[in-house]
Amino acid sequence: MSLASLKTVSLQRFSLNFAANIIATLWMLVGSTRAFSWVKPTFIQFAVFALLALGSNVLFSWLAAENGSAFNEQGLVSYLIWPMIILLGGIILARRAGNQALVFVPVILWLVADTLSALLQSLVQFFGSYGWLPSWSYSLLPILFLVLFLWQTLALLWIFSRRLRVPWWERIIVIIGAVALLTIWQRNVADQPIFKQIPVEPVLEEAALYEQPKLLQQALDRIDPSVPGKSDWYFMGVAGFSDQNVFRSEINKVRELFDVRFGTSGHSLALINNNYTWLDEPIATKTSILRGLKTIGQQMSADEDVLFLTLSSHGDQNFIHLSNPPLSMDNLDATWLREALDASGIRWRVIVVSACYSGSFIDELASPTTVVITASAADKMSFGCTNTAEMTYFGQAFFAESLRENTSFSDAFKDAAYRVQERELYMGFEPSEPQMVIGSLMETALPAFEQVLFDKTQPSLARMTDSTNADIDSTLPVNIIAAPID
Repeated sequence: MSLASLKTVSLQRFSLNFAANIIATLWMLVGSTRAFSWVKPTFIQFAVFALLALGSNVLFSWLAAENGSAFNEQGLVSYLIWPMIILLGGIILARRAGNQALVFVPVILWLVADTLSALLQSLVQFFGSYGWLPSWSYSLLPILFLVLFLWQTLALLWIFSRRLRVPWWERIIVIIGAVALLTIWQRNVADQPIFKQIPVEPVLEEAALYEQPKLLQQALDRIDPSVPGKSDWYFMGVAGFSDQNVFRSEINKVRELFDVRFGTSGHSLALINNNYTWLDEPIATKTSILRGLKTIGQQMSADEDVLFLTLSSHGDQNFIHLSNPPLSMDNLDATWLREALDASGIRWRVIVVSACYSGSFIDELASPTTVVITASAADKMSFGCTNTAEMTYFGQAFFAESLRENTSFSDAFKDAAYRVQERELYMGFEPSEPQMVIGSLMETALPAFEQVLFDKTQPSLARMTDSTNADIDSTLPVNIIAAPID
């Protein structure tokens, strides 16, 4: 049957025409010419679906946009080109076939398909923004979105070529040409979404240049000396990556937990990299970290006191990111951190590293007098580093939940590892496999240290440490006992 003989009958009610056009589009998407029997190509239907397609694409662009994005006129123009081309194609087909009913057929079918596609993409983007999709899916989303864009246009070309009885070899040529054209177009306009992040050069206020040394010195001055004959805990937290608030939030919440519940007020320090705290909190650099460790080492007793050090940031093999633009910083590597800890004179250490690949820190940081806890194995990613989160997956499980319910680090770690594993399985993520190692001397001393921390009793550890000090030698091989994950 030719296009000239195609008859379309508009129904009496707008809602029936609306539903019929959706059904026609579903037939089109599966390559069936039954779409022509259902389509109702009125101007009102064209106008309504044009608005719906535009609105759904604006919604998707808004959901996909990063913080600080603004409306981009060029992105809107880039989108409107395609329905205009298809409308022009409908006009040409209608004139050639002598059938004015064809004018809105291609564009209505395309607009309905585009609306459905954009709404599906918006739903996927919404789930992704909350971390509700499996980790492997994020790399596939751009391909999925491209396939949806290609599908709606190729399906339209396919049903018209069938209706026009185009030879199969011409159909293949048209399909290949369309795929090439649409793919090239989509890739070229990928950096022109309807909502686009406006590039902003990081600017450091002049006041921050002079305020930072004062903030660091004031924070160091607030670290009190320990009480002789008692075992005191000291806390130091480092939020390394400035562009996401989750790291700052995690360190501040952990510091509050230790200051309020575990009594480290006056013995705590937080170094924060964040875009909005230059005038309020000392930043985390190798210099400030080293000064912080040395100050704590001077104020605490090497024999009786313990440092709880936690770091939260993005990570890679053997280092975590220190980033706070426009300042250029060196990343924090495991070897440097071990040397800084040794230089500070701090002997008893509990170190928690919350970052991807944080297990790679274990070999360097482990010692007979150290507990090392990491959010992941050396070759695994950890999760929860999103702009909407207050803590990472591991931080939430270990600090906010398990440490409040247990009175030993081993029990808290086992509980946290189980919670993280459950959450990752539920989300479809590859297990991060948190790790914990305990040095040989710390294994003996830790129960007494934990009693001080969790029960707020202050027994003297002088006799215990006297008996172990003679055995401590940094040149001895490290004996590490790994805590199992239940």
